[in-house]
Amino acid sequence: MNELQPECRDRLYAACARAVTEASPERESLFLARLALLLFEQVGDEDRCRKAIADALQGLPVPSLSAVHTIAPLSTRPEEH
Repeated sequence: MNELQPECRDRLYAACARAVTEASPERESLFLARLALLLFEQVGDEDRCRKAIADALQGLPVPSLSAVHTIAPLSTRPEEH
């Protein structure tokens, strides 16, 4: 298996994060699925790809409240009665 050097991994992570932002929240999942499929084609080994999927799910962090953009500030929420 070819492992990336840390600085290369950082550059690719940043490029991927920019692409996710460019894809927009509405198309983010589609972009990531398409990217994964294209990379799976490059790997060419179903077992390794399935292992990568499982590894990606392991220890997946829960977003912090500061990262959630769908929660409106209290001052803009409709009053509850």
